[in-house]
Amino acid sequence: MKEDTQEIRSMSSKRKVIVTIAPTGGMAHKSQNPHLPTQPDEIAADVLRCWNAGASVAAIHARRPDDGATCDADVYRDINSRIRNAGCDIVINNSTGGGVHGDMVKPLAGDRWEIAWEERIKGMDAGAEMCTLDATTLNLSFEGKQILMDTPITRGRELAAGMKARGIKPEWEVFSPTHILQDTTTLIEEGHDDEPYFINLVMNVHRNFQNAMPYSPRFLQMMVDTLPKGSIFGVSGIGTSQLEANVAALLLGGHARVGLEDNLYFRHGELATNVQLTERIVRVIHELDMEVATPAEARQMMGLPRRSGPRPEFAPR
Repeated sequence: MKEDTQEIRSMSSKRKVIVTIAPTGGMAHKSQNPHLPTQPDEIAADVLRCWNAGASVAAIHARRPDDGATCDADVYRDINSRIRNAGCDIVINNSTGGGVHGDMVKPLAGDRWEIAWEERIKGMDAGAEMCTLDATTLNLSFEGKQILMDTPITRGRELAAGMKARGIKPEWEVFSPTHILQDTTTLIEEGHDDEPYFINLVMNVHRNFQNAMPYSPRFLQMMVDTLPKGSIFGVSGIGTSQLEANVAALLLGGHARVGLEDNLYFRHGELATNVQLTERIVRVIHELDMEVATPAEARQMMGLPRRSGPRPEFAPR
């Protein structure tokens, strides 16, 4: 009888879903959506609102006073401090990808540009408990510029080792199955991360990121099938694919990311706010009879804090 009762309780427990809010990104401008937060006070205020709406993780990009992208650790630390000083325990994730303007790009020969490596690595030094790790080389097209994101395995290894030394949990950013099977799996097998590995599948940037995958349920399933054993995954559906990709991720046992970094619109012709996008995915999760993970539950699911290394400054004590 006791075993039957335990089984019933187990069957009735709802699956927990990690909701990531990506409020800003390193590409869009306020001219495209005036609700886009770009300054530390704006970003922190939006993160706080989204946390109150159910977000578990904040994937933060920093901007300069002129709204240009930056990985300046002082700007990140300002944002991180404002979030924590507001009493918010959301998981803080700072980007080491940066962006496609501002501090993040430098000219190359032949009318080409590069996302500056020396700027990217600054993102690890702001005390965040997580950082994005783009262990990939990409060619980007943005506002008429051809921009190289040059990340050979040696640089991926430097990022991974640097995060481990700082006690930072990587969020592996991947855009195609090869990024999983080659770069990410190689670095994981070298011991740069511990289970569970949190991998973000970014889909539908194929018109601007060479070698990236368009979104479809079939392509998403293919990418999920290539994940290393011991992984959990989230999905970033870019643009019009955001909601559909989120729902597909939930049905496949994954987690959801929303925010103006990925999609400036709530529906066709209607500009979004970060809170609207958060509230909508929370409603969808509840309609699917799942529950949103609290930040504390998200940390447990993702393996935070890391087993090795110091405790980052903005990790809850």
